[in-house]
Parts: sequence; C-alpha cells; structure tokens
Amino acid sequence: MKIQKTDTVIIGGGAAGLFAAGILAKGGVKTVILEPNKLLGKKLRITGKGRCNLTNNCDTGQFLENVPINGKFLMSCLNGFSPADAMAHFESLGLSLKTERGNRVFPESDSAHDAAKALESFAMKNGAQWLRARALSIKTDETSSAVCAVITEAGEISCSRVLLCTGGMGYAGTGSTGEGYEMAGALGHTITKPSPSLVPLVSDDAFCAEMQGFSLKNVRLSLWNEKGRLVYEELGEMLFTHFGISGPLVLSASCHMTGRDMSAYRLSIDLKPALSEKQLDERILRDFAKYSNREFKNALSDLAASSMIPVLVNLSGIPEDLKVNSKTKQQRQALVSLFKNFPIHIKEKRPIDEAIITSGGVSIKEINPKTMESKLASGLYFAGEVIDVNAYTGGFNLQIAWSTAYAAAKAMLLS
Repeated sequence: MKIQKTDTVIIGGGAAGLFAAGILAKGGVKTVILEPNKLLGKKLRITGKGRCNLTNNCDTGQFLENVPINGKFLMSCLNGFSPADAMAHFESLGLSLKTERGNRVFPESDSAHDAAKALESFAMKNGAQWLRARALSIKTDETSSAVCAVITEAGEISCSRVLLCTGGMGYAGTGSTGEGYEMAGALGHTITKPSPSLVPLVSDDAFCAEMQGFSLKNVRLSLWNEKGRLVYEELGEMLFTHFGISGPLVLSASCHMTGRDMSAYRLSIDLKPALSEKQLDERILRDFAKYSNREFKNALSDLAASSMIPVLVNLSGIPEDLKVNSKTKQQRQALVSLFKNFPIHIKEKRPIDEAIITSGGVSIKEINPKTMESKLASGLYFAGEVIDVNAYTGGFNLQIAWSTAYAAAKAMLLS
C-alpha cells in the first residue's frame, strides 16, 4: 500500500461516496476512496433496473411525504442540496436527463452505467484517489475521541476525517454487507436493527402462485399493523408472483412493516377504488341482468381479468355453477366486499439481499442533521443508506445519498 496519510478517507465507493469525493477533491482536499470492488458505483450501475432513477423532481415538502422513516432529519440537507440541484449537477457533468411519470428523473440514455461513469470521472479528474482495499475499522484518538486513522486490509491510513457511506445490506453481491454498521457500532453509535425495505412480500395464499405474472393496475392497497392501525394506503400497481406479491405498491408498503411478526400485518386490495360499494353493487346488478342465464363463473368477465376470475369465485364462497339470476342479495354483498377488500395474507418479507434498500442503520439522534457529523466522534461523517432513513421508490433514496453526501462534504471543506 502506497497511501499512508491523507486528509479524508471515504469508506465506500458507491453513489454517496463518489459524489462526496468529487466535491472534496475539487475543493483541494486530499481524498482517498476505499472500495474493494472491481468497479466503483457497482450498485449504482444496476439501480432502477439498469436505468438509474437519479432523483425525483419535486419540492422539499413533496419529497418528505415520500420518506416514511425519519424524514424530518433530512430537512436541512435537502434545503442545502435539492433535487433541482442534483439535476443541475449531473447535467454539468455532461449527463443529459429526462423526467418521466411521477417526476422520476433518468439519464437520457437510460443507462445507469453512464451515471456511474459521470460520477467516477467527477471524482477522479478532480484528484481523488481510489484504493482497492476493504476498511476494517476506524481509529480514534484515545483522549479526544477524534478520528485519526482508518485500518484497512492493506495497512493503516492516517487521516483527520472519515466519511462512512458503505450502504446497507441489500444486494450483497455489490458489496453491501453491513460492515459500516459494525464500524459505527464499534465507536459507540446506536444501530437500529437492519431489515429489508422496498422488498417483495411472501404470502402463503396459494392463489398468488396461481396468478403469478398477473399485474393489477389502478388498485388501492391498504396495510394495517399488528395493533390494527392503518399505516399505509395508496393507489397504484402491483404484481402477483410465485412467492407472493411485488410491484411498486407492495415495495412501498414494505417500508411500513417494521414489527417483528410480519404475519400480524393485514393487507387488502380494493380492486375497484373508483366505485363506492353502492356503485359497485349497482354495476354487478347490471352485469348479472346482462348475463342472467350464465353460471356465476362465466358472468364476471366485465368486472375482472380472466386470470383472477377463478380466484374470486373460490374466495366468494358462491357456487361457481350457480346461475346469476339465482343470486341472493347476501351473496351479491359478499362479492362486493371481496372486490373492495381482497385479502392477502402476508407471511414474511423476502430476504434482505433482495431488498432495494435497508431499513435501520446508524441512529439519527447521534448525527448532526446539518453536517452529517457524528456527535460521538469528531471528524466522522455519514452519508446515504448507512443512516437510519429510507424512502419510497421513485428516485428518493438516491437523492438522499446526494443530499447527505453534499452536506458532509461541504462541512468537511469548512472544518
């Protein structure tokens, strides 16, 4: 190892690390990125299904509505570096952008590799150095508790500042192994137990596998916690899979499932959110009048997709061969209730390695929200997913990486 001393060590060469490295190096700070992967920005290169949803073009108020856990902590850093600032920065690096449905911002090329290369170039051209080695621990002065070095598998690097941005535990193949939590914990930081977030959900309902590949659009998902309190409700899309359910609505709902027993949560789908129960009943009456001589199983084609009809028939408890002109009011009301409250039993979340992000991390109570500096160890800063903050899909989590990294880098430039 050639590097023995520098000003700042950045542990983690992902989105937050590369961005901060560029800012610091441009400001004249000797900066070393510690990243053992063969590529910098490895997870960034696959994010957004390879397209890289860089940010969400909305104001701070709208942004915080999409951060269900510890959103207020981000107020200062978002005001310091907003989605508009992020867009301007990437365009200044030569990366053309476009805004799609839901204010989601992508590279014009639809290539996450282009975004990663732009950030890598920003850091390296300004003089940041990359040491391909794994950080093992952060060393602090015994008297002042200030950062003084980073111990790596290749030796010790003396420094006065460290930015810890190792990410969470999702997609372990990209290097997100949770080692940042261990390093922060060793310095006395409280670590909120990591758990999968923005992750598909496992159901033991057989009908999920029967309908795998079938997607629902314009439905309302509602989620109640173990105490019976409604914790999430939103309109959107979802998908049935061989193990349970996935899709945007499901991923967002998973952010609110923070209890120990996932099976204690109750989830239901309103398949006809645009209709009240009365309106739906009237619609069913019209359809049944139209198909009065048909059997029940053959009279739902105007109300549901063919993939879902057998499931609806089975769950309704109504005999499939019963002629619809023989239906009782009670049976019709049961069908209305099923359309408006289609239940899906949740068994558990998919493994943390499949999670887009990790819930949990370094407690925000021990981090200065304006500078991202540790309140326990002077010279130690945090950015990105290692912090106990997470948001929904749509570019919000990457913006958190940019904003926290910017706040930390600017504070280090002034220190």
